[in-house]
Amino acid sequence: MSRAAVPGLPSRHPIGGLLPALYADDDFAQRFTAGLDTVLAPVFSTLDNLSAYLDPRVAPADFVAWLASWVGTADDPRWPAELRREAVVRAVELHRRRGTRRGLVERLRLTLGVEADVLGDGGAAWSRTPGTPLPAAPAGEVLVRVWPGREPVVDADRVRETVRAHCPVHVPCRVEVLSGPPADEGR
Repeated sequence: MSRAAVPGLPSRHPIGGLLPALYADDDFAQRFTAGLDTVLAPVFSTLDNLSAYLDPRVAPADFVAWLASWVGTADDPRWPAELRREAVVRAVELHRRRGTRRGLVERLRLTLGVEADVLGDGGAAWSRTPGTPLPAAPAGEVLVRVWPGREPVVDADRVRETVRAHCPVHVPCRVEVLSGPPADEGR
C-alpha cells in the first residue's frame, strides 16, 4: 500500500482556511491550497498515526520488514504475515535467550513451526567441591531433536541453518529429525 496518494483523504487542517481574509474568497488561492492539502494530507495522516507504524502488531505490512531490521531479527518473506509480526514482537526476548537451550527451542518453534528438544551441555563440566579431581571430559556435542509441531513437515535444511546460526560457535551441534515426540518426552 502506498501512503503517497490516498484518494479522497481530507486534510484535518485545510490551508485555505488558514489564509488571511483577503484570500478567503479568492478562487485561485483556494484551489491552489486545496492542491497542497491533497499532497500533504497523507503526510499529516502518517504523522498523526506514527505510533501505529512502530508497533509491529498493527503496522502496515510493508513496515514490518523495516521494523525487523531495527531489532535485528529475520524477516522471511515465505512466512505468513502474522508470523512475521510475531517474530518482530518477540525479537528482544529471543536475542536475550540466544545461545541457550530455551532460546533455541523457542526460535525453532516460532520461525519453523517445529517442536524441539536439546540434549547435551556443549562440553561444560564442573565440580561444586574445591580441590577435587577434574571431572571426566564431557561429550562436547549438543543434540537437537526436532519433530513436526505447527507445521506438518520438518524442513531439515532450514532447521540445520537455524541451529548453526543460534548455537554457540564453539559448540558442535547435531540435528536429528524425528517423526513425532521422543519416547522419553516426560523426563
